[in-house]
Amino acid sequence: MRLTLPDTYKSQVQHIQESPKFQRSPDGAWLPTAFPGYTVITPPGSEDSKNLGIYESLKRYQDRIAETLGSEMFAPIPPESFHLTIADLIWDGSYLHAAESPGFDDRLRDRVANSLHQCQPMSTGQAIRFQVVGLMVMARAIAVCLATTDDAAYERILKLRRSIYQNPDLIEIGIEQQYYFTPHITLGYFGKLSPDLDRDRLSQTFDELHQEWLDQYPNNEFWIHQAEFRKFNNMAEYVRNPDWGTFQF
Repeated sequence: MRLTLPDTYKSQVQHIQESPKFQRSPDGAWLPTAFPGYTVITPPGSEDSKNLGIYESLKRYQDRIAETLGSEMFAPIPPESFHLTIADLIWDGSYLHAAESPGFDDRLRDRVANSLHQCQPMSTGQAIRFQVVGLMVMARAIAVCLATTDDAAYERILKLRRSIYQNPDLIEIGIEQQYYFTPHITLGYFGKLSPDLDRDRLSQTFDELHQEWLDQYPNNEFWIHQAEFRKFNNMAEYVRNPDWGTFQF
């Protein structure tokens, strides 16, 4: 909840940077750049029929952010790729280096699947309910952050993460935890930042956008039903084969 306070926005805007994950095409459209890797996420928006309502709200909110910040500053991601990350695995340079080892992708896939399988006794058939609590500003991205009031359900996610990050077979091939779990859904990245950017005014704008979410989007429930092992080639494309590892909450 601290992430949505005015003082947090005021602090965060001092550190925002242009993201290399999107670049402008000759016709002015934002296109994702190559950024390959693997992750464990909820099904992306286009495949998550159980969260259609909140994803529709997030698309409208994303449009509002784009309208407010302008097309130069804000590079929106395709709504069909909206998701919540359960566990980042490996990406960009680290992945490209690891992939030079023959069979790395297969080993990673099988070992993550084993971690997810070991968690099956933890499955209850009950989805985990989160609430979208407002706007979140990161160094290179803009997101909405989520919170749950069900401590037992939240602990199931943390146990799933521990099963992945503490798996010796995954540690052996270079997978390690690099971030704490901060539930969020990314809406877009920072594009061009003017050298004359008024950061104090921008922090006020973010607070106003946050209040707009609270006022205009009362349907803010997000349900986590499933975690899936997925490959990404960029920040707009998350793919998987039917036999890749999953975990049903």
